[in-house]
Amino acid sequence: MKTSDFFYELPEELIAQDPLEDRSSSRLMVLDKDSGRVTHRVFKDITEYLKPGDCLVLNNTKVIPARLLGVKEDTGAAVEVFLLKRLDANTWETLVKPGKKLRPGARVVFGEGLLRCEIKDVLEDGNRLVAFEFEGIWEEVLDKLGEMPLPPYITHKLKDKNRYQTVYAKYEGSAAAPTAGLHFTNDLLDKIQNMGIDIAYVTLHVGLGTFRPVKVDDVTKHHMHSEYYIVSKDAADKINRAKENGNRVICVGTTSCRTIESAADENGHIEPTEGDTSIFIYPGYKFKVLDCLITNFHLPESTLIMLVSALAGKENVLNAYKTAVEEKYRFFSFGDAMFITDDDLK
Repeated sequence: MKTSDFFYELPEELIAQDPLEDRSSSRLMVLDKDSGRVTHRVFKDITEYLKPGDCLVLNNTKVIPARLLGVKEDTGAAVEVFLLKRLDANTWETLVKPGKKLRPGARVVFGEGLLRCEIKDVLEDGNRLVAFEFEGIWEEVLDKLGEMPLPPYITHKLKDKNRYQTVYAKYEGSAAAPTAGLHFTNDLLDKIQNMGIDIAYVTLHVGLGTFRPVKVDDVTKHHMHSEYYIVSKDAADKINRAKENGNRVICVGTTSCRTIESAADENGHIEPTEGDTSIFIYPGYKFKVLDCLITNFHLPESTLIMLVSALAGKENVLNAYKTAVEEKYRFFSFGDAMFITDDDLK
């Protein structure tokens, strides 16, 4: 299986640069994973495809304003420190630019001294171990100085930080949003719950690896990045109940999918758990828990389009993407949505 098998042509003007004013007014392509048939709807119509007893799984991670712009303390040269993973109260694994200026011992100043840091070590992959110095509460300092880490294909500056958060974002730790969830409003979630549908919240802190391209020709040789996840007892109980009763588990986003597939045993049963996952889902994978998926449109040759192809079949997915391009759907993080289902009778 080659990485190039997952390529498709995408005109640059179809990459959404700004979120819609009404989250739930995005377009929704419904893809029947068996027949390949597509139907064109609006996202708020998702309720017509959900059934009492279904379990909707959402990732409640919260994006941190992880991009810090500062200057070297000794030269005043501009530098960027991107927060990847918190190791203790003041120490982070980071990505830095330009790397050649930030060797161990180098010091950086942010916000005219409100925040400072020292480079402690260079890790194997080139990332930096950084110790921060500040007064007050870290989250407040970061909120004041940090910028939202928008994907590289978004060139517009975000006017409202909250538009790159889901309305149910709760636990800070992500370097990117679980973007399929951006289409939900609180009103829509209330409506779904009132239909007799369980909502299970899991947490997976999305890493920068989600944007990294697959650089090997043979898909099976790709090394997946690791991400931290948590499945609570409440979430595990709701997911298990749906499966035991013969109802569907519907994940919102590839991160929710990767979380529950990582947490499940071979029989599809989930126990409360937490840990790191580097699960790589591509065609040939047998899903243990997931039945249907709500997702956005993904980059060509990405691990995410491979995951979607594992669920709906590569031919069906690429045909659906071709249709999306022809119909001028909006792509990627702020773009439109797809619902991959086994029941497109509506």
